[in-house]
Amino acid sequence: MSSPSEEPAWKQRAVERSIKTAKVRAAQRVQRFLDAAQAIIIEKGTTDFTVQEVVDRSRQSLRSFYLQFDGKHELLLALFEDALSRSADQIRAATAGHTDPIERLKVAIELLFESSRPDRAAKRPLFTDFAPRLLVSHPSEVKIAHAPLLVLLTVLMEAASEAGKLRKEVNPKRMAAITMQTVMFVAQSSGSDDATVKPISAEEGGDFCANGFAVG
Repeated sequence: MSSPSEEPAWKQRAVERSIKTAKVRAAQRVQRFLDAAQAIIIEKGTTDFTVQEVVDRSRQSLRSFYLQFDGKHELLLALFEDALSRSADQIRAATAGHTDPIERLKVAIELLFESSRPDRAAKRPLFTDFAPRLLVSHPSEVKIAHAPLLVLLTVLMEAASEAGKLRKEVNPKRMAAITMQTVMFVAQSSGSDDATVKPISAEEGGDFCANGFAVG
């Protein structure tokens, strides 16, 4: 039996049901805005669009947009975080087919390298335009966005460490962070326009990182 100060059970259930429904509807509205923005980015090949364009494409209201996002920056950040999360899922799935811990790390590193490499044909403005600006203006947000990739690399590093495949002095979590930052920086710097310079390959990046922390 509930005490006088507590809400009746039926009222609590009604409120919980209402909140659950509201959350589902809010998530649907957010996804429609994200889908609309992604479609515009693909069409234009740039992140140079207006909030009103997104609102019109989503067939929702401007008021609804600002109930979900503070502005265009937060919308782009959500798309960026979603892209990195999906990338981590894809890399995780690719490593699942290997049993050797170092081989799994190499596969993850090579795929991360390929996905981070500048590719004009691919038209990935979230990574080529938005991410560099975000790194300068909001470094803490970049750290949060990359969390899924860091967690994945940390798990792979810890598995390699437990199998005795890493040097004893190596800290798996710190090495995962160093590896992620190194691979992404080298990959993003490998798109040189100088035809006389041979770009660093994903295989070279994988070998370098694996030999840098693995037991000889």
